Amino acid sequence: MQTESAINVLLIEDEEFDVRRVKNTIEPFRDRINLEKIVSNGNDALATLGAEAANFHVVIMDFQIAGGLMGEALISKIRENDSAIQIIVITKMTVNITDYHFANRLLKAGAFWYCTKYPGDIEDYIYQPTDFILSIFNAFEKCRLERERIYSNQKFIKTVRDILNQKKLIGEHPSILKLREEIRKYSQSNVSIFIRGSSGTGKELVAFNLHYNSPRCLENFVPINCGSLPNDLIESELFGYEKGAFTGADKRKSGLFEIANKGTIFLDEITELPLTAQVKLLRVLQEGELEKIGRTEKIKVDVRVIAASNRNIEEEVRAKRFREDLYYRLNVVPLYVPSLKQRFEDIPILLDYFMNNIGRDMGIEKPKIEKEAMEALQFHPWPGNVRELKNVAQRFFFLDEHVITKSIALNCLGSFTNESDDGTTDNEIPFTKGGEIVQLREVERSFREKYFTFVRNHSGSDTEAARKMGLAPPNYYRMAKELGLK
Repeated sequence: MQTESAINVLLIEDEEFDVRRVKNTIEPFRDRINLEKIVSNGNDALATLGAEAANFHVVIMDFQIAGGLMGEALISKIRENDSAIQIIVITKMTVNITDYHFANRLLKAGAFWYCTKYPGDIEDYIYQPTDFILSIFNAFEKCRLERERIYSNQKFIKTVRDILNQKKLIGEHPSILKLREEIRKYSQSNVSIFIRGSSGTGKELVAFNLHYNSPRCLENFVPINCGSLPNDLIESELFGYEKGAFTGADKRKSGLFEIANKGTIFLDEITELPLTAQVKLLRVLQEGELEKIGRTEKIKVDVRVIAASNRNIEEEVRAKRFREDLYYRLNVVPLYVPSLKQRFEDIPILLDYFMNNIGRDMGIEKPKIEKEAMEALQFHPWPGNVRELKNVAQRFFFLDEHVITKSIALNCLGSFTNESDDGTTDNEIPFTKGGEIVQLREVERSFREKYFTFVRNHSGSDTEAARKMGLAPPNYYRMAKELGLK
């Protein structure tokens, strides 16, 4: 009876004498090694493996067999059929086990191991039977590990596809079709990419798609907003530090570039980096190595860098706030993400996509949007771009309305200056006699959301919005995230 760990072997041999010798050699290990099938030529072997490759772990094959397909050509064909199956070659071409030229030919073709058939005085067993049996066990272990690796990679790839399906660029405007084609083309290279676009257009989404469509998709994607890092912590966050590098450094810290090694790092709001950090970033791009605080030796890293900004970076270079040499290193391939008002035809498509997702997550049916309401949404200037549109889609679900009219749509746009039907403005709290009393924390949250949305829509960047509010960038990002605006 075969056990779960039985090794299923396909033997390719055209001489009965040698088939018997292989059988005799593995007979003492019949509880583990199962000679599943024997074929006499290469074409029959490929047909067998094509129909039931998963049933076999090891192929034992004569190097010279009848039928034309043999030797390195047959080894390569078997490996093309299933790269996990391991191949042991037995041959009488040489009795010199140290024939390195011949061995290299077999290994390059894809063989796992080879042995000579026999010297003339051995008739019942394969020459060097102990090595032969050990090679079968080792080949089985390699096959098992390789199949586990392939299975894991397939699961990873499926996960990547699911992620891309959730993070796809929505729209049919020519500018979006062009952007998708550029992502498809440039994702296969390692060149640095600089993404331009207004706040809320989806620059991180573009970087996300560049990474997960690339050969690096199974490695880390590390996004970081440079404006959210305090100036005195930027270098330690990006490049890390060693234990004892400074007071309080009680353990080693890996920087974001180390974490992103072999993968991609996305530097949003790159123009917020101070000049000292720009110098170190330039070295990473030029030399592929970083300087870690408290360490004298350089650390080699292989990271693809994608940067973005909603500022005019050329103006920043002219004003000496951004290094010109770093600009040229980052701006190898420029990509532009259009604002929502530049592609207003995509608003119904985007809105339908957001509302389908929100409705599915909440387990409720999405409301219907009247034609006049949709037209009003399309004529809105959308200073917050796609981010603002998504927020509006979320508000529609909290109104408990089955139909979104033009009046409801206008009231949900979140403007501080639009007047509602009762003459109040959107930022006013409607205190009316007999009205429902809302808890204080809900009123505070509502006000904060409107206030944050208004300031962001009237700022060139999140860093500028934080400055206008009088908040430190880390506090600003934390509060925005709590409000669901990040």
